[in-house]
Amino acid sequence: MRIVSWNIQWGRGADGVVRLARTIEALRALGELDVICLQEVAEHFPGLPGGEAGDEPRQLAEAFPGYEAVFGAAVDVPGAGGGRARFGNLLLSRLPLGAVFRHLLPAPPDPGRPSMQRVCVEAVVQAPFGDLRVMTTHLEYYSPRQRAAQVQALRTLQHDVAAAALLPPAGKEGNPAFAARARPAAAVLCGDFNCEPGSVEHAALCADAAVAGAAFRDCWTVLHGAAPHPPSVGLHGAEWPDRPYCCDFVFASEGLVPRVRSLQIVTETAASDHQPVLLELSA
Repeated sequence: MRIVSWNIQWGRGADGVVRLARTIEALRALGELDVICLQEVAEHFPGLPGGEAGDEPRQLAEAFPGYEAVFGAAVDVPGAGGGRARFGNLLLSRLPLGAVFRHLLPAPPDPGRPSMQRVCVEAVVQAPFGDLRVMTTHLEYYSPRQRAAQVQALRTLQHDVAAAALLPPAGKEGNPAFAARARPAAAVLCGDFNCEPGSVEHAALCADAAVAGAAFRDCWTVLHGAAPHPPSVGLHGAEWPDRPYCCDFVFASEGLVPRVRSLQIVTETAASDHQPVLLELSA
């Protein structure tokens, strides 16, 4: 099973030009993908640097026929010419999807720091080895306080889902909205976390959990131990950042760790200021 995570910067390449066709071409060059997790996807959002961003969720969904699309807007505001302008994360799956969730992440006040609303998109995917939750997110860049709160929210979400999975199903007769649906503890959490390996936030994400098997483990560390994470930003001369480092991660729940086969940061493409991160899980 192959999952890619990529902050596409609304199709804006390292050259500063928005060209979503280039993003799509880079994704297709990765070969067969079961789940595609994208951050910074825009829908008619005015004023983004580099050029006009159209209905990117629709364009990306049309570029990958046979995939089911789930868009989670973190920012949803009136558009410049009517309609809505949205900005968030997109998940595309060619595997059957079960329940889908869109979690707005907390943003406690942090005076003097710019910030925007953040979201985590969660989908239950029918993987070859059983139900799997895939989550894609993008945490706050400017505010450490908000980023810490968002990390805690993701940990709480994982704890609550894992604890609920241990309970017998409980529905409500005659009302399908209450029906018990698959939502396992097994999870992949990926995205742009805007923190570095060894940071407080990274350590918090990897901390032990109260429910057995529910803790997240950094897939790079699972495979390579203490070896430094290769950089996921700063490789192709984009205006940001001023140095190469890693801030894009894939975490797997502890019970899923034996299936982690490989993790690759794809360095060749300059279609964004971030690089795609490709995870392979054994069936």
